Amino acid sequence: MARHNDTSPEGRSMRLLRVGEQLRHILSELLARGEVHDETLSASNISVTEVRMSPDLRHASVFVKPLLGADEDEVLSALRTHTAFLQREVASRVRMKYAAKLKFLPDQSYDEADRIEKLLSDPKVAQDLDSKEAG
Repeated sequence: MARHNDTSPEGRSMRLLRVGEQLRHILSELLARGEVHDETLSASNISVTEVRMSPDLRHASVFVKPLLGADEDEVLSALRTHTAFLQREVASRVRMKYAAKLKFLPDQSYDEADRIEKLLSDPKVAQDLDSKEAG
């Protein structure tokens, strides 16, 4: 029997994306409701921007960003301290064969977007862009 090719343009399967998104919602909910008893986490508004699952669904890279990037190192440290609790909570809410191991990482996409925006607004680059549009 032929297998369906359910892959996204990035090459990750739709199943990996769907499970990652489900984990993102669960983790966001846990942090928003203050279910993790930690002063640093309760004092910070944390966005779970993306969860990337490994192909075997056993590992999840969780990308987080505190609001306005404040105290990022402290927030990551607190999340890493409470990883076991968060893994248990996620495992109890998601029906999967294995509980995914969570790895918390800072989301650098906003910083990268700012860097690109600054490059594009540089007068030399703007001059090049304007000359290409006119030509």
